[in-house]
Amino acid sequence: MRTVELLLDEAADLAVRKAWRRLADAGLPSQARHRSPTNSPHLTLAACPELTAAIRWELAEAAATLPLPVRCTGVVRFERPTSVLAWALDLDSALAGLHRRVWDAVASDSPPETLNPLHEPGRWSPHITLGRTRRAGAFADRRVTELLPAPPLSLRLTTLRSYDTRTGALEVLEPRS
Repeated sequence: MRTVELLLDEAADLAVRKAWRRLADAGLPSQARHRSPTNSPHLTLAACPELTAAIRWELAEAAATLPLPVRCTGVVRFERPTSVLAWALDLDSALAGLHRRVWDAVASDSPPETLNPLHEPGRWSPHITLGRTRRAGAFADRRVTELLPAPPLSLRLTTLRSYDTRTGALEVLEPRS
């Protein structure tokens, strides 16, 4: 699979990494435990089996809208098949529009059954993951949020990239020139 993600500005990246460290130091699941050089704070927009020429064309157009300022709305927990602790982002019209563009691009040239329904517009919850685990309820203790630094009030989404889950390769998706 190929993810389509947005990277954060430097100050927000550092704030997320600080939160990762605090969780790890407390013995909690944290993205800091993923030592891969490809691991960096990001916002996942969608995933698809491959980035075809048609998808790439549309993604280059989406990349031209960056940087995009967004507002952080606080801590959120998800219990899907995994427990996730994250900083939620405000889904304002600009972020919703960018997400819709990316979703439409990947959906236009991917078999529908290969797309994650949680990334669909209307179901997608924009967030920056701080920790994730298969252990249900891992972040249920209210004191967990007290460990975290305050999330940045605002941040900028600066770069569109793709991660290949099979090869581990990263690719920056540049705007068309």
